[in-house]
Amino acid sequence: MLIRSAEFIKSSTSLEQCPKGMNPEFAFIGRSNVGKSSLINMLTGRNRLAKISGTPGKTRTINHFLINTEWYLVDLPGYGYARIAKKLRDKWIEEVERYILVRENLVCLFILIDCRIPPQVSDLKFMEMLGIKQIPIARIFTKSDKVSIDVVTRNILAHNRIMGETWEELPKTFITSAVKKEGREEILDFIDYSINIFKNGL
Repeated sequence: MLIRSAEFIKSSTSLEQCPKGMNPEFAFIGRSNVGKSSLINMLTGRNRLAKISGTPGKTRTINHFLINTEWYLVDLPGYGYARIAKKLRDKWIEEVERYILVRENLVCLFILIDCRIPPQVSDLKFMEMLGIKQIPIARIFTKSDKVSIDVVTRNILAHNRIMGETWEELPKTFITSAVKKEGREEILDFIDYSINIFKNGL
């Protein structure tokens, strides 16, 4: 897929504020500081489309970007550490879960996972909930340039082993590096393929 245009549309604090219509949507979520903004900028080829911050938990709204005037890339607040009041953090979680579970045109939710570290309970529990709710997901292992291929392979295999105990089929998986642009074409091809299925009602 060639990215011809990428335009920020709006930030929403609730499902009701999200853009209307049935354009296919692909959302990105992960633990705080997993490299979500860097990945989004790498995928779109726009260095400043998503704001990169050194402060974990900076994304606090549901952010819609219109890509090629035909589909939305959605940047969701991360889960995990954030220097905010618990009441506000709980509100984020509630609204993000509503978006994920109710949004009819959400084609795929990409779960970003830091490939440098062993499986984390928060990632596994979150994906387990999504599997039970039958939300279509894919895994993106980020920051592959930061460690050796042996570490990346070991940690992904650990994820697969744990998830394989309860999942009938493991989610589609990508390995990425925002610095080296690894995984970009594979993810965009997957999105392109998924859009065609969505449009044809398959």
